[in-house]
Amino acid sequence: MKTTIKNQYASANNALIFFVSILVGYNIYQEIFHPEKADLILCIVMIIFTAATIQENGKKEEAKE
Repeated sequence: MKTTIKNQYASANNALIFFVSILVGYNIYQEIFHPEKADLILCIVMIIFTAATIQENGKKEEAKE
């Protein structure tokens, strides 16, 4: 019995979204309660990186079909 995954990047995308969500949530908390410890620039860069990676991987799968 052979199983195939339609989108092989789905689990990697979900893990990346989970990690970035935790990072953003933590930094928003830090910005509210301890502004000197917050690093929102890093969060913005990670969000941009995540969005670009997910769009790139999504387009690869659409092109194969």
